[in-house]
Amino acid sequence: MIIIGELINSSRSKIAKAIEEKDAEYIKGIATKQADAGADYIDINCGTNLKTEEEDLSWLAGIVQEVVELPLCIDSPRPSAIEAVLKINKNSTPIINSVTAEKERAEVILPMVKEHKCNIVALTMDESGVPHDTEGRFASAEKLAGFMDEYGIPMDNVFFDAIVQPVSSGPEQGIAFLDAVRKINETFPEAHIVCGLSNISYGLPNRKLVNRVTLAMAMANGLDAAIIDPTDVQMMATICAAEALLARDEYCMKYITASREGKLDV
Repeated sequence: MIIIGELINSSRSKIAKAIEEKDAEYIKGIATKQADAGADYIDINCGTNLKTEEEDLSWLAGIVQEVVELPLCIDSPRPSAIEAVLKINKNSTPIINSVTAEKERAEVILPMVKEHKCNIVALTMDESGVPHDTEGRFASAEKLAGFMDEYGIPMDNVFFDAIVQPVSSGPEQGIAFLDAVRKINETFPEAHIVCGLSNISYGLPNRKLVNRVTLAMAMANGLDAAIIDPTDVQMMATICAAEALLARDEYCMKYITASREGKLDV
């Protein structure tokens, strides 16, 4: 399972304050904590800083790369901010988050992906917005796959995001997401499938429980990456158990090792 640490995001009040005050030590601590907890990538996002995003995102990238060698997930809707970070990237292959099935955005983002040989999160939505059903998500995935082929981007560099929506306001959204994961996985087996979980439980009590169950079910349908908090020990234990059950952990050695290290005592 590919873990993308989600904690360095300006939508979180403490991160927003650290960015505003240029508190490098706080950001370094969060980056290190996620790396130590098992993250494979460190997501950086300051999309709430509309006027200073490009400057702030570059600052975050520089600070994070001072303390961890993990690749970045460059999370921005703004191509100029993404490009600015790519120019100072020192670590291994980053992920750009994201492109959609909108031709105009693809024409801007995918040349950068090809030039820098990046990975790319491909959101399964287009000009009409987030699809409400499996078919809409899959249609966007097919369109995105066509764009990747057009720009010569290998499918194993692509992380399809089947887009999680709240079940509290749309009871069918859980099934639509899980079915989309399965169908995309079956059609494009070389690609990765990723998601951010938090929307699924919006408006519900005990949100972390819903998130953990959703993740395990999505993994059974083909999900192999997630944008999560790697310091959530219950979530990480769920992933460890799910990988053993899905034959992604030979002889359950990772599970046994995690148990011996006390990581499953949750």
